Amino acid sequence: MSSGHKTVSGFCTVLLGLVLVLVGLVLHWPVWAWAVAAFLFAAAALVLSRLATPAVDPLSQEFTAEPDRPTDPPERREQTVTDVVLPSAAEDYDFRFSATVRWWPQELPKDSPPFSPAGVAVSAVLERARAVTEGWQPHRGSLAQHRLVGELAVMLPDPGGRVLAMAENVTLTLAEADAVRLRKLATVRKDEILWSHERRYERDRREYLGKDVLHDTGSAVVWWLAKNDDQIRKTVDDLGVLAQLSAAANNRDVPERYAALVPRPTGAPEADGRPNGNGHNGYGHNGVPQFGRAFGVEGTGVPAPVDAFERLLAAMGVPAGHEDSGVLARALYEGATQVGREEASEDIRRRFDPAAAPESSSSTVPGEEDGADAPEV
Repeated sequence: MSSGHKTVSGFCTVLLGLVLVLVGLVLHWPVWAWAVAAFLFAAAALVLSRLATPAVDPLSQEFTAEPDRPTDPPERREQTVTDVVLPSAAEDYDFRFSATVRWWPQELPKDSPPFSPAGVAVSAVLERARAVTEGWQPHRGSLAQHRLVGELAVMLPDPGGRVLAMAENVTLTLAEADAVRLRKLATVRKDEILWSHERRYERDRREYLGKDVLHDTGSAVVWWLAKNDDQIRKTVDDLGVLAQLSAAANNRDVPERYAALVPRPTGAPEADGRPNGNGHNGYGHNGVPQFGRAFGVEGTGVPAPVDAFERLLAAMGVPAGHEDSGVLARALYEGATQVGREEASEDIRRRFDPAAAPESSSSTVPGEEDGADAPEV
């Protein structure tokens, strides 16, 4: 009995005794009544003490021979895996897998061998993750991660049926070096495809111009008219240019019927058959200026000296037949002679300087006559 129970029992007993004494004094009980009242009071006190005392627990700590044992901690049914290498659809590019694996044990037969639930659950989850990642390209890692989250969010039994396993906090990453390589490869592939399309476009344009538009003069004329159908007169005037362009595109001479229509540069000498310094006169076999001479340039692509000097005179405001042109030509020749460049200005001097006529190759001695012997001394 605890101290609280004892206090309540004593208080009730004293109160009952006072009540009996007061009743007996008020009613003037005889002696035998007081004896009966005392007997009843003792019986009531005993009953009250019994009622106030709780029942004894036979398994309470005071009756046990051993002290209390600590409660066993709950079984941990989760395992964290980090940076597990899983294959991707591309060789030598692997994913890095991390997750928290959770499991729940299954009912097993009594004769089943002991095992580690954590190991079985982790193995089952990794096998499920591998089946997903090996079908994804490495540059699709973010999409593959969301697919893994959905696949591993369901508790499924392992192949042996020993535990139910799932995974949470799933992450799927790619090594930084591999990510850089994939970005570079993607850039190269895009540039290669773009370059291939550009090359095909240029090739198609060359074939179109060379084999269709500029196949011959007639094709060039038709193509020009299709683009400029309102400039018929200009097309007729440019027949020589189109003939020369189609001949150059096909690496052949201008046809004879268009030779007279090919324009010659301003100031170019007539085709009189005189050879130039290279052993030919700068014209084709049919008397038509070669491609370079027709546009006022030499075979090397440099403007002809005579044409360049004519443009210089025009820029200075000196007419071609003016006497100042001869003075300037003579001055240019003399200056070129001093630096050893007289060959380049020889044509200019012969054309623009009338005083530069070739002198007689031999002089007549006074007193000599043709076929006469020299006088003896």
